[in-house]
Amino acid sequence: MFGRRRKNDNSVETNTPESEATTRSQGPWDIAEQPDLDERVDLGALRLQGVPGLELRLELDQNTGEVSSAHAVIADSTMQLQAFAAPKSRGIWDDIRAEITEAITSGGGTVDVLDGDFGPELRTRMPQAGPDGRTVYAPARFVGVDGPRWFLRAVLSGTAAIDDAAAAPLLEVVRTAVVVRGDGPMAPRELLPLTVPENSTPVDETEPTRDDLAPFERGPEITEVR
Repeated sequence: MFGRRRKNDNSVETNTPESEATTRSQGPWDIAEQPDLDERVDLGALRLQGVPGLELRLELDQNTGEVSSAHAVIADSTMQLQAFAAPKSRGIWDDIRAEITEAITSGGGTVDVLDGDFGPELRTRMPQAGPDGRTVYAPARFVGVDGPRWFLRAVLSGTAAIDDAAAAPLLEVVRTAVVVRGDGPMAPRELLPLTVPENSTPVDETEPTRDDLAPFERGPEITEVR
């Protein structure tokens, strides 16, 4: 666990499309909507607030050494978090959902579209080789939120992909997240830069501790210790 939880009753007051304002009425937040960041871990473009039992890991790009995503881990559930630049005029989650659906179904997987806490989300099953060589179907849950000039994506795997109770604390991390887009020009879908926080400890990746979510291949990680 890192940081205390604090109830937030702020509402969105920016000039954003009605659908976005409705979806984000209880978070996640833009930095302009939630300037108080004292209780959140500073990851650069993302500021995250802890929940009980949470371990935060950062995935590093093996070629550049830069942080490519954050992973929130609770028991046997993992959630990958990434924030991207988006156009000012429209959100991109509708397009990305369609692309994910096409990629998974063309690869032999299945996709169901459900109305979740943050609007439409995807519940998927992706084929992969099991330990005995047989094909198994790994569940994953894709959650997306359009914000002002940014898009936040969460991918839940493990028990949280199929169990709402297991997913609830991870989705609370999404709900209380603050995105720092910055004012500089960025291409749509460009990954917002993440940084390693202070007081972090390298993790030995010689023996993976859990199954990875195909097709995402994880590299070296850093664990946040608080």
